[in-house]
Amino acid sequence: MSREETRSPSPTRPGSPNFSGKWRLQDSENFDPFLQDCNVGYLKRTAACVVSSEHLIKQDGDHMNVQVKAAGWGSQKLQDYEVGGSFSEVEINGEQSEVETKWEGEGIRELHRTESFEYLLVRELEDEETMILNLESPKGTKAKRIYKRVE
Repeated sequence: MSREETRSPSPTRPGSPNFSGKWRLQDSENFDPFLQDCNVGYLKRTAACVVSSEHLIKQDGDHMNVQVKAAGWGSQKLQDYEVGGSFSEVEINGEQSEVETKWEGEGIRELHRTESFEYLLVRELEDEETMILNLESPKGTKAKRIYKRVE
């Protein structure tokens, strides 16, 4: 896939990155300390650090449809939103969150807020085959989730 193909023909944001595809987790950096800062208990943190996940993304301009599947847990969640808008979801610790989204440079910034904490996630393409989720906890702990394109 060429660099041109990683761009979306969005009339609302020409030249924006195109996240469409199937992405499989390849590596994580500093994920356990990040989860600990987000009030995730030991058992869920341990499982989250060893279980692989996939993101199936369909993007049409600013419209994002992100299906997240956790292999081995049999769980999945669906995020369907317009970049610049918000959506609700249940976080790994069980709390309901409101997620505000916006474009930030070449990435999508998601601010997740629950009653007890908030964290930042920025979704970026490192190259046409690598998607990075940059995470920052309420205490400033930074983590990365690195995904490779499989389809």
